[in-house]
Amino acid sequence: MNNWLYDKDAYYSNYKTIGKEGDFFTSVSTSSFFGGSIAKKIVDEIEKSNLPKNTTIVEIGAHHGYLLADIIQFIYTLKPKLLESLNFAIVERFENLKEVQKKYLKECFADAINFKHYNNIEDLKLENAFIIANEIFDAFPCDLVFTENSELKQAFVKNNQISFKKCIDLDIINHCRKYNITKGEVCLEYKNFIDTLCKNISHFHFLSFDYGDNFPRNDFSARIYSKHKVLPIFETNIRLENYFKNSDLTYDVFFTHLIDLFKNNKIEDIQYNTQMNTLIEFGIINLLEILKDNSSENNYLRELQKVKMLIEPTGMGDRFKSLYIKK
Repeated sequence: MNNWLYDKDAYYSNYKTIGKEGDFFTSVSTSSFFGGSIAKKIVDEIEKSNLPKNTTIVEIGAHHGYLLADIIQFIYTLKPKLLESLNFAIVERFENLKEVQKKYLKECFADAINFKHYNNIEDLKLENAFIIANEIFDAFPCDLVFTENSELKQAFVKNNQISFKKCIDLDIINHCRKYNITKGEVCLEYKNFIDTLCKNISHFHFLSFDYGDNFPRNDFSARIYSKHKVLPIFETNIRLENYFKNSDLTYDVFFTHLIDLFKNNKIEDIQYNTQMNTLIEFGIINLLEILKDNSSENNYLRELQKVKMLIEPTGMGDRFKSLYIKK
């Protein structure tokens, strides 16, 4: 999975279109009000003195930079004075994507914002931050496990074929025992990521959205996204070599594991919710009312339909879950 997504010539190492012309949609590509609701939450937290005015707004996994740009634009609309004191940053490992992000933010805001790139989270050492990580945990490389005759087996790939062998990795074995996982995806890389954030940043609000649940499903969710088709990797007609490095590969996130990792860092202010409830609590409906009062009816109705896609319980609203964590 790491080779598939992050090698020099891999899926995420080169710029990919997201949305109608790409392999999949995200909440960011659905409506700018997704970023707008996050911006409103940031403004509200600053006005309540829960965040200082010189907080650094950090996005991890920013793709083109659309989400951060939407957040900045809505902060300017709601509280323009804040752009003079806030700092903005993106954590990005690939130089070519840095250039895309830098160019886009420059086109949008010229020199009106204080912006900085970080190569990785190890370099991210701050006093105060609001961190946004939209759909990144489902892109962490994972292992596949399967229990057969009471024996835990681990997936390996050879000649583009997946086969299961006896698992001898004690970390994976202990993780599965702890959470009663008999089948599915296991990601142990979350620990280093979360430990590093908690060590490097004194005070932060961390916000993440991903497909998943707070319980192990004990089934495989690993799947390929290619041109808006969802392809489970164990379908008999799937030839992995046809999709390797040129399609997205993802899985459902097990949120209780993430919550426990933050708790291990002595953080207790943790909110797990659906995307629908989170965006409504952040004020996305209030933003629509502002639009209704200051725009044409057609423009309002068009944006209303997009927001419905974000919060509909049968769609993104319930399928996506959120973590909002305060340290």
